[in-house]
Amino acid sequence: MSVQLWTYIFVGITFSLYIGIAIWSKASSTSEFYVAKGTVNPLTNGMATAADWMSAASFLSMAGLISFMGYDGAVYLMGWTGGYVLLALTLAPYLRKFGKFTVPDFIGDRYYSQIARTVAVICALIVSFTYVAGQMRGVGLVFSKFLEVDIFWGVIIGMAIVFMYAVLGGMKGITYTQVAQYCVLIFAFMVPAFFISAQLTGNPIPQLGFGSKLVDGSDMYLLDKLDQLHTELGFAAYTSGTKSMQDIFFITVALMVGTAGLPHVIVRFFTVPKVKDARISVGYALIFIAILYTTAPAIAVFSRTNLITTVNEQPYDQMPEWFTTWEETALLNWVDKNGDGRITYAPGQAIVGSPEINRTNGEIVRGEYGEVTLLNPLTSTENELYVDRDIMVLANPEIAGLPNWVAALVAAGGLAAALSTAAGLLLVISTSVSHDLIKKQFNPDISDKKELLFARIAAGFAVLVAGYFGINPPGFVAEVVAIAFGLAAASFFPAIILGIFYKKMNREGAIAGMIVGLLFTLAYIGFFKLLYPEYNTPEYWWFGISPEGVGTFGMLINLIVSLAVGMIFPDPPEEVQEMVESIRYPRA
Repeated sequence: MSVQLWTYIFVGITFSLYIGIAIWSKASSTSEFYVAKGTVNPLTNGMATAADWMSAASFLSMAGLISFMGYDGAVYLMGWTGGYVLLALTLAPYLRKFGKFTVPDFIGDRYYSQIARTVAVICALIVSFTYVAGQMRGVGLVFSKFLEVDIFWGVIIGMAIVFMYAVLGGMKGITYTQVAQYCVLIFAFMVPAFFISAQLTGNPIPQLGFGSKLVDGSDMYLLDKLDQLHTELGFAAYTSGTKSMQDIFFITVALMVGTAGLPHVIVRFFTVPKVKDARISVGYALIFIAILYTTAPAIAVFSRTNLITTVNEQPYDQMPEWFTTWEETALLNWVDKNGDGRITYAPGQAIVGSPEINRTNGEIVRGEYGEVTLLNPLTSTENELYVDRDIMVLANPEIAGLPNWVAALVAAGGLAAALSTAAGLLLVISTSVSHDLIKKQFNPDISDKKELLFARIAAGFAVLVAGYFGINPPGFVAEVVAIAFGLAAASFFPAIILGIFYKKMNREGAIAGMIVGLLFTLAYIGFFKLLYPEYNTPEYWWFGISPEGVGTFGMLINLIVSLAVGMIFPDPPEEVQEMVESIRYPRA
């Protein structure tokens, strides 16, 4: 059977499963909708948290980034993994003991201020919408390639599925759907890794395979071979870094503290019965996450090696079918600059920017020279191959010549990863509007039934906005997600950490810190990413810090402003200080 037919089968089965779970677990109260009544057992919550955490950025984009960036891509592994440990040790148990529905709920009560709650809601919405943009791009990638469905309709289908289990089931439906999605995504991620590791090195365990010798008779280690291929083509050695040390540090810290400030991950710890269960579920989640995160570097090395050996200096008319089918999506393109009919892969851009697709009908927008705009059509030494980083995991089974059902399985896994995180983010948006704005500020006497209705309406609106981002994606999945983490680091993390561990932190300091940290980070990212992308180079960055790492800078500014402003105004009321002490110590 073809890849497309296999994909229809796998996606049909998994989507039917998600819809069935949504109908079975329909929420009937706000408690069920927001935190699944706090009755989820630690193992289930650990698996759901792992699915919520391992978004399209982890499944689709992280290995793709590492495959192109090599050593520099390790910042994503260190930042996202270390951040989860930071969240587990410093925040999760205390927030569970506090016992609220949302992060803005915690900030509003801890800082005894509706203004603080409103600022937290704005931060949650900005972070969540930025993050969900990356997920919907992942949905569009899978549908456009494997199901040959127009990206517009592919995103619409994805929106409909998320709407079913997020709006109907709320946290209850999302939790059990995410358990199913974790099983799908981890199976889909590991199966091709086992196959390709055995194919290249004879060792089926990918974590060991990418450090083993090749079976091609060269007596070379795989990483040494990849270093050789890189240097022969003019790239930097794969195992050497090109980023500055300060940028690596700032990106890693931004990803770490951003993880600890992500509202859709934090809310998962409100769904278990006890503080002890929150700690246990964190342990389970770390195990489940580690399976994928320790495999991603291996997949990056496998895919990069296979891509170079398959395409470089090969005749275009002899390329396998996967190459031409990916060309149709405009996520891979070859332009014969020197007219020799062979694919020349070298450092540099093959085209100006990324190939654009008409998001209405999926057609490639034709440029000045064939299907893309060339940098220098007459220069034979330039790179002729454009490869979108986000396709590396999806194309990996086809490049390696694995059976069609494996490629289809990866497509189903990519959808599971994107939709699981999208659902968690949409719930954060929904609860921020219905609970933290409407219930807590505008209409405190609203009935449980009406609050649930507003929550579902807000979730539906959020699905529509997420769909727009899927049809008009802003960039690489991991790049967009890294920016969301930076925004979370600069806005939420200081307010939460000071709120737990510094009882004299007052509302004026927290509000000022969140506003200044968020605005600074938004301005920095907006300047280099949206207004003047031509200046997005190390020579123009402040202190050599990239937009992906500026969240750390924003966090430091937030902390300084919070403490400085806090010193000017009175200490919090005694009852607030007592509340802070009570959440830090076990009950008698």
